[in-house]
Amino acid sequence: MQARTQGTTMPVLEIQLDPNESVFSESGELSWMTQTIQMTTHTQMGGGGGFFGALKRVAAGGSLFMTEYRAYQYPGEVAFATRVPGHIVPVQLGNGYEYMVHRHGFLCATPQVTLNIGFQQSLGAGIFGGSGFILQRVGGAGTAWLELSGELIQKELAPGEILYVHPGHVGAFMTSVSFQITTVRGIKNVIFGGDGIFLAQMTGPGTVWLQTLPLSRLAHAIEQYLPHNSREVPQAAAGGVIGGIVGSILSGE
Repeated sequence: MQARTQGTTMPVLEIQLDPNESVFSESGELSWMTQTIQMTTHTQMGGGGGFFGALKRVAAGGSLFMTEYRAYQYPGEVAFATRVPGHIVPVQLGNGYEYMVHRHGFLCATPQVTLNIGFQQSLGAGIFGGSGFILQRVGGAGTAWLELSGELIQKELAPGEILYVHPGHVGAFMTSVSFQITTVRGIKNVIFGGDGIFLAQMTGPGTVWLQTLPLSRLAHAIEQYLPHNSREVPQAAAGGVIGGIVGSILSGE
């Protein structure tokens, strides 16, 4: 098996599989593959604890199904692209190395890698889509590829060293790093600080990967440009004057 990442702003991971080698991902992650690759969809891949483990993933906002991509008689290639601008990070698992990853951070992995819900905490309505803060635990043995959004900042925390992070900027970290959600101290900071009332407290030792483009902030930034009912037509996206005419007709003006 050979893997390479191509591209810059929107990278893609291409994996060359020899006969009988395979990788798996959540359903819907495939970008392209050669005709020698065979797809098989399961609910029990990734060490999720069988069907009930799959239901737990769904309850936490994940996918019910996992898809295996296998090269049978001949070599083949399968590719996975990022969904937003960012980076693809390979991590080696086994010998005590496990990682916690943000809820949308798992891209794909080799067969012996396990994927479970590792942390879930409600942070109030309207935060992270109202579903709270969720981390996935990636363990087992083999290689996993993680998708982190925006620019990537890597921190090496010494034993006892503490880093406070906005939860949306937490991309991934070693399970040797102690993690907990804390509240911002001081009533003035809560009311006027503009950074929310929750922070992630991360205590070393271990490696932490921070992402500069939290998906929750990206969604908030583009929300004002989206139509809020079925009768609205965004005139700028509809093509200037023609779009404006169509919008007027649909609005009954």
